[in-house]
Parts: sequence; C-alpha cells; structure tokens
Amino acid sequence: MNLHNAGKLPPIIIVGAHTMGLALLRAFKDLEMDRIIVSFDKDDMAPVSRYVTKVYFSPNPETNLDDFVEFMISLAKYYPGAVIFPASDPSLKAISKKKPILNEYFIVACPEWSIVELTIDKKLTYEIAKQYGIPCPNTVLPKSELDVEKYLLSAVFPCLVKPTQSHLYFNKFHRKMVLVNNKDELITAYRQASRCELEVILQEFIPGGDLQGVNYNSYSINGKVGVEFTARKIRNAPPNLGSPCVAMSSVMSEVYEIGRKIIEAIGYYGYSCTEFKKDPRDGVYKLMEVNGRHNLSGLLAVYCGLNFPELHYRHLVFGEIPKQNKYDEGKYWIDLTRDVAYYFPLLIKGKYSIRDFIKPYSSDHVDAIFNTMDISPFIKRGKTLLRFLINKKSTL
Repeated sequence: MNLHNAGKLPPIIIVGAHTMGLALLRAFKDLEMDRIIVSFDKDDMAPVSRYVTKVYFSPNPETNLDDFVEFMISLAKYYPGAVIFPASDPSLKAISKKKPILNEYFIVACPEWSIVELTIDKKLTYEIAKQYGIPCPNTVLPKSELDVEKYLLSAVFPCLVKPTQSHLYFNKFHRKMVLVNNKDELITAYRQASRCELEVILQEFIPGGDLQGVNYNSYSINGKVGVEFTARKIRNAPPNLGSPCVAMSSVMSEVYEIGRKIIEAIGYYGYSCTEFKKDPRDGVYKLMEVNGRHNLSGLLAVYCGLNFPELHYRHLVFGEIPKQNKYDEGKYWIDLTRDVAYYFPLLIKGKYSIRDFIKPYSSDHVDAIFNTMDISPFIKRGKTLLRFLINKKSTL
C-alpha cells in the first residue's frame, strides 16, 4: 500500500464534518496519521478542530453526486490508500453508491449501496424486520392520500408520520418526524411531505419517554457481529421525537440478540448503530432504525474503552480482527448545546427535574462538542446558534 508519508499510518478522510465527523476525528487524535476533513456545510464544526491536518470543501454529495465523486478522486494523488469514513447520511449514501469507483483509489469504510440502502430507506428496514420476526412498530407505507384515508379507519392516535429517508426530510422541515394527534394533523403532515416529493410511512407511536430508548452499536465481519456496545438514551432533543442529547453506557444483554438479528438479516458489515425502544405495554424492545455509519454519540463508546473507529480502521488497513472487550458502564455522553436548548426552558417552567438534569454533568462524562483541549468547534457551534437565533428573530 502507498502511504501518504513514510512513518505514518495511512491517512483518514472524514466526509461530513458536523457532530459525527468531529467524533470520528477525535477518536483518531492520538494516532500518528494525517486526518483529512471533507465538508459540504458551512456550519460544520470539525474543520476548526486542532486535530485536523487539512480541510477541503466539496460539492454536496446529495445534490451533486458526480462532481462530488470527481472531487474525491482528485484527493487520491495527495492521499493514496486513505480510509474514507462517511460521517453523515448524505455522504454514506453517495460513497456507498460509488464504492466500486472509490475503491480503486481508497479504502472505503462502508458497505456497497445494495446493503446501505436497506438502512437508509426505512420502509426496506421494516420489511426485513417483519420477514425475520424482529419486533417493530406497526407500519404502513401510503402510496396516495386514499391509502391515508384507509389507514385512518383503524388509526390509533397519537401516531407518527415518519420519512423513509430521514436526512431528506430533515433538510426540508428541520425535524426527524411528526407526532400527530388527530386526522387533520395526519393528513396535513402527509400533504406537506408529498408536496416536497418525500415518501413517508405511517407508524404506531411506542409510548414511554426517552429513557425507554437504547442504542446498539456493533461491528460485523462476514455476516456475524463480533463487537457490541449498548447505551441507554437519557434525553432526546426534542423530547420523544429527536436524537439523543444525553446517553449513558450500560451493558444490556437483552438487546444483543435482537440487535444481532437485524444486522445479520440485513447483511451489514462494518460499523452500525441500531436504535430500539422498549414498549411498556409488553416489555418488548422494538426496532426504530438502523444507522449504517458512525453515530451521533459515537464518542461514548470510545470514552468507555471501545474505540469503534480505530477498530474499523485497523481491520480495513491491517486485517486485524476486532475483539470484544469489556467497557465501562454508567458513563455519560452529553451534547451540551442541544441539551441546554431543549431542557433549560423545561427547567424554568418546572416541567423537568433539576436533579435529573444535573446528574449527567456531575457524573463521569464526555461532551459531544465541548472540550477544553479542542475548544474551537464549540465556539463555532455557539456562533452558528447565535446567528440562527438572530435570523429567527428578524423574521418574526
């Protein structure tokens, strides 16, 4: 293999430089290598990290795939044999689709599109889950408003209007899904998505709060899971419907079996993060989604002694087979900016316990962005949020 610099490990190229990209970058901070960031969003934080060797700004892979691929290939002359890590759904989608081409120049840290699509498109994920008897919420894929009307004949509210491809929906509406409480809200949400040519599913809402949620992180080789890590969700932002802003490491062996089952049914290999939620009505953990890339709270496993990004890298570059190690329990991961933004107002109104809010901060924890040894991403994040608030006020 050609190395970028003699004496260094082969470089990494992280594509997508927000919270997930920053987590990947910091996971490799102690290794002697070049750490390259490819960003296509001006609000990305990882480009200003002290751990970056070089930053490049690329065409958006979601909207300009061919130019993005050409741009990536142009990097090969500087970083031959680098390992490409997609750190967002748009980059995962693009890189997996073009993996046969990119593999000629780099080592690609994700499966091919025929497998990745089964995680990106939730209707396909749920089809596989049903086929293999993996518990999941009742789900309907409407093809027209007539199908929505049929669903309403037996609908139980509240229920979810959920995109089949989350990142596309989020780009339009700045939310992952909609919880609807009646017929009118459901039809409105469906029509809004349809006008944007976005496919949605209608899904049963699993009751219970954020504490019922679990992340199952795993690394698979040749169709078998070899390394596992579980974490409880403590708080989501926004509550009940959003992504974690606080999570806690916890060995949850009862989740391992169904976690392995869905990953192996999909045929996924490499790293993935699968989300489940415990249904308080029957005590069964039910599948929410599968993320085929390093996840938002990825630094938690690293902090607890399981460095999945490095395991992934060493397996691809050196053929080292990752081994399951014990990991620390009871440690927290916190996304400070999102946690404060969503829960401080609830504290002020007396709708959330101060004691519960403070506990993760007073316990052993790692922050998603804030780090005294690498403070610039947090400052960049703060400036972005401030600009957002100013712009929001100016439109009122």
